[in-house]
Amino acid sequence: MAREDLRSIVQYIGKDNPARARSFGKELRDKTKPLAQHSELGRPGRLPGIHELVAHPNYIVFYRVLADGRTVQILGVKHAAQQMPQGS
Repeated sequence: MAREDLRSIVQYIGKDNPARARSFGKELRDKTKPLAQHSELGRPGRLPGIHELVAHPNYIVFYRVLADGRTVQILGVKHAAQQMPQGS
């Protein structure tokens, strides 16, 4: 689902500016990479067990840390005005 969210964001931006769309997609991906080593970078989310990382002033990455404590699962990337993903 997160990949589809990112794809939709890039396609939307690409309608007006294809070069910026590609670079923006990379920026958002790059912001999530540190989560693999530092899952505490985000803040506690509005749902139990969900964390939120503000990857850009207008985009929030929703993720959870799995039970093993070493795996981060990206659940979605949403514009700040959009509804957040469900907890499952």
